[in-house]
Amino acid sequence: MTYDRLVCANCAAPVSQGRCPVCRANRERLQQEGPFTGLNPMALIVLLVVLVAALALVVQQTA
Repeated sequence: MTYDRLVCANCAAPVSQGRCPVCRANRERLQQEGPFTGLNPMALIVLLVVLVAALALVVQQTA
């Protein structure tokens, strides 16, 4: 989940606005995580299947 959709339990404002120290800390933590942390497991599986299919297509065309 991305931080622009999260609501802070401390100040009830969107975390992306960073109104309180809790929001700012969570926003920093979420920004430091990797690029694939926002994807759900199903999206990762679909991405993996697409990559394997593309690799198989490339191998078939070169053979």
